[in-house]
Amino acid sequence: MLGEIVPKRGLYDYEGKYLDGSTALFIPARIPQEQTELLRRMAVAAYRAMDCMGLARVDFFALPDGSVRLNEINTLPGFTSISMFPKLFLASGYTYPQLLDHLIELALEPR
Repeated sequence: MLGEIVPKRGLYDYEGKYLDGSTALFIPARIPQEQTELLRRMAVAAYRAMDCMGLARVDFFALPDGSVRLNEINTLPGFTSISMFPKLFLASGYTYPQLLDHLIELALEPR
């Protein structure tokens, strides 16, 4: 599942993320299906290229011309009530306990 973060006032900053509610979250992201699939493939490719394992969130910037740029691979994304990582899994049908169980299983997998 892809999510979309839209700052309502310029930059996505600390105040907008944590304090004043000036950021809109959309799950799923409001993009065409073909762009969703492209971003999924790009996220998997970035994750594998960095030899990641287990928990990670891959973030992109959507540019005005319709292109996208890899922003970061967040290998320790937040787990608060406003964090995108658990929200995406919950929107995909996981319960919170199922998500935790899945992460524990990934951590226990042999490398």
